[in-house]
Amino acid sequence: MAEFKKIIIIGAGPAGVVAGYELLKQDKNLNVTILEQSQAIGGISRTVRHNGNRMDIGGHRFFSKNDKVVSWWNNIMPMQGHPAYDDLKLHRDVKLYKGGPDPQTNDRVMLTRNRVSRIFYRKAFFDYPVKLNFNTIKNMGLVTTMGAGFSYLYSVVAKKPEDSLENFYINRFGRKLYSMFFESYTEKLWGRHPDKISPDWGAQRVKGLSIRAVLKDIFQKAFHGKQDESKVETSLIEHFSYPKYGPGQLWETAADEFQKMGGKLQKGCRVTGFDTKEGKVIAVKYESNGKIVTEPIDIVISSMPLKDLIAGLEEVPENIRSIASGLPYRDFITIGLLVKKLALKNETKMPTLSNIIPDCWIYVQDNNVRLGRVQIFNNWSPYMLQNPEETVWIGLEYFCNEGDSFWNMDEKKRIQLAVKELASIGLIEETEPVLDTHCEYVPKAYPAYFDTYNEINLLINYLNSFENLYCIGRNGQHRYNNMDHSMETAFEAVKNIFTNVKDKSNIWNVNQEEEYHEEK
Repeated sequence: MAEFKKIIIIGAGPAGVVAGYELLKQDKNLNVTILEQSQAIGGISRTVRHNGNRMDIGGHRFFSKNDKVVSWWNNIMPMQGHPAYDDLKLHRDVKLYKGGPDPQTNDRVMLTRNRVSRIFYRKAFFDYPVKLNFNTIKNMGLVTTMGAGFSYLYSVVAKKPEDSLENFYINRFGRKLYSMFFESYTEKLWGRHPDKISPDWGAQRVKGLSIRAVLKDIFQKAFHGKQDESKVETSLIEHFSYPKYGPGQLWETAADEFQKMGGKLQKGCRVTGFDTKEGKVIAVKYESNGKIVTEPIDIVISSMPLKDLIAGLEEVPENIRSIASGLPYRDFITIGLLVKKLALKNETKMPTLSNIIPDCWIYVQDNNVRLGRVQIFNNWSPYMLQNPEETVWIGLEYFCNEGDSFWNMDEKKRIQLAVKELASIGLIEETEPVLDTHCEYVPKAYPAYFDTYNEINLLINYLNSFENLYCIGRNGQHRYNNMDHSMETAFEAVKNIFTNVKDKSNIWNVNQEEEYHEEK
């Protein structure tokens, strides 16, 4: 039995829920409480319900090269053993798992989905990642294609110093493709030009993706047929798993299991501060129902933003406080629109319900609109919609900063702008009636890699000096993690707690390997 007893976990996102679940799975005598500021489970991986339809905030593919992560997901929600609604309707061949549940009669089930993400550029679709095929050449034109090829060849022999995200992209794709497909979108996403952003972000999100990786994938398929997806660059995978009712369903289910094991989950609890003594955190302070509660603890596992964590600690050195307060974030707003149909026709060979375009999401490369990305929830899961054959439920993602003019815009005006932009790029007809709308605000969605980020190691070293404090997850480490890497930080933290390992470098080193993982 562990010598420690009381553990508080801050945040009920993937990292926090996994940490709580793993702690109690190994020792049910522990007193473990998860404090969640909002009323939702799953953090940015939550599912939002609105008038019978569901929204996935940000879009979440369940795919990982870590077998432990995949096993954990499938233990909570097994893979489908029978066809889903759209599989049946379309007579679609889909991988089924022996003994797996039937999505038509069982809610606790993972679906196998086709991965389709494309770039919408000059009112034409380009595969993402860009593929060297007839469609690309047709859309770009022969002259532009040849120019992109020579530009890439030049980048191979004349490497730029990787001191910015711009140079990182140019080294892998050439200046021509960078300017077409990366430059404006990246600036739209971060609010900064790529030459002002650390290359760390590229190293984190696209480290294995390049023209060379695309060519390798093409030749492997041409000469060896279907590939083992565990050996394919993650952004080139063709299928992924997905909970029947969106990502939040998995985290809500896991949180229920955590509570059945004796864990406590308290929503509406905003952590405001900490008491410390002799290199340890001895109490967590949080606001609940208008009152400040001080909870003595043995261990604290934090997935709250580093900026807020440092603000709540006592007697922090001024340089550390300055680094933390300067850490930047990018926020976004998702606008849900329910329409009868889209203006774009499905010109692919992929069958879909009502023959809508098959994309899970679309990257919008158009400097004339503020819109960054479009999700089509029908294609993530037909169960996300009340009427998946009669309506199309889309999510429009706008990147912004909390408190800026777009964030504070009147909601009706924001929706009017979104509809106008969607029509201007040809995704819907101007006369298409909008049946329903919903706005979802997502603060601190993307930890950013500029401003004081280059000094973050000093901040990490300071936090590691607190023996019983463990920082996990995307915001808990100020690192642009996917779900699987956030989960891995929780696995590592729990392992350190039970083995009494003081060195926390294994927790911080998650997602620092040289192997590529999924893009955003």
